[in-house]
Amino acid sequence: MLWLYRLLFLPAVLLAAPYYLLRMRRRGGYAEHFGQRFGATPSLPPKRAGVRRIWLQAVSVGEMLAIAPLLEAWGRDEAVEVYLSTTTSTAYALASQRYAGRGTVIGLAYFPLDCWLCARRTWRAVEPDLVILTEGERWPEHLAQAAVRGVPVVAVNARLSDRSYRRMVKLGPWARLLTRGLTRVLAASEGDAERFEKFGVPKKRITVTGNLKLDVELAVVPAGEQARFRSELGMGDSRILMGASTWPGEEAALLAAWRGLRATAAGREAKLLIVPRHAERRDEIEGLMIAEGVRYHLRSKGAAAAPDGVDVAVADTTGELQYLLALAEVVFVGKSLPPHTEGQTPVEAAARGRAVVFGPGTANFRVIAKELTDLGAARRVSDAEELSRVVVALWADNDSRAALGAAGRSWHEGNRGAAARTLMAITELMSR
Repeated sequence: MLWLYRLLFLPAVLLAAPYYLLRMRRRGGYAEHFGQRFGATPSLPPKRAGVRRIWLQAVSVGEMLAIAPLLEAWGRDEAVEVYLSTTTSTAYALASQRYAGRGTVIGLAYFPLDCWLCARRTWRAVEPDLVILTEGERWPEHLAQAAVRGVPVVAVNARLSDRSYRRMVKLGPWARLLTRGLTRVLAASEGDAERFEKFGVPKKRITVTGNLKLDVELAVVPAGEQARFRSELGMGDSRILMGASTWPGEEAALLAAWRGLRATAAGREAKLLIVPRHAERRDEIEGLMIAEGVRYHLRSKGAAAAPDGVDVAVADTTGELQYLLALAEVVFVGKSLPPHTEGQTPVEAAARGRAVVFGPGTANFRVIAKELTDLGAARRVSDAEELSRVVVALWADNDSRAALGAAGRSWHEGNRGAAARTLMAITELMSR
């Protein structure tokens, strides 16, 4: 079955190449180090006796932030070094700023295509003693290369979203290619653990360690820093409605909610801050702002370009979401209004103590979204019209907003500890 996968992989890549190349061009940042996707690697130091080399793959920005506690702990261990890889240009930029050349990270690169030649070339250069895959990263060729070399593979914060689960069910016996090479599965939840067991991972290899994203330390944003952000966005002292990690269609829904808010006495001075999930959508969003006739500012144009008293600010930048959340009164979490079904993470907004709202589509964070709504730490809306009604109601009710924020902070504090449990499990494995 693996050989059939190898034979089919390259034709499938060639068929999908136009779509993905266009997508890369739109997002930008992919031309640099493009050869790494075909197995080239940055120059790495020779392996040292007694030092274990970990290859850690974190696909995107969320996973790159989530691994911070692991890298911090390994930075204090002289017997560990990390080769860090990622898939997206935004995650690469974030890792370059935060991790590359610091502490235990000896190299940063893009993850190679999962074909035999590319994977083998990278494996020969890296020579890891342990491979760690985050969340949904499970590549048959990568796992096969590990098996050939006798290198253990650990899936951390391991999840199987509803969409991934349905896809694997359709794959039938092929789904085992995505799980059979896993030495340990450190699952994000009990539900995820059960799903991995259904796809052939022995129960003794699975441990529920919790969600690493709940252990992300949010930076303190002092009042002075908040004032600076407000000034640079052109928002002054106004109260802010925020759309976090928005997807197509959701900006229009937020504009409608904001207009409804501005029509009320309590929301007359309200401003709208939009943080799109993909910054390269700035032209599309700017076109919407122009069509709607609102005063707006794109953060990518620089602080000096921000006019006084804008209606809408668009933070088309990377790595600032957690700071911008500190400015908002009410936060809508994106990729959750129809037709979107998967949802972006509400963790940071809840941890900040904001009044959190999201749509019905939260499949990627099913357990977290349910816990937040059950505990009164978030509101779920069914569509754009209900979003507008809920925003207006929350804006006028200080007690409800405060209760949502307090419940979110309490939930976050009560669910931390995944990083410590994950580190303990990995340390135990390495000690063998």
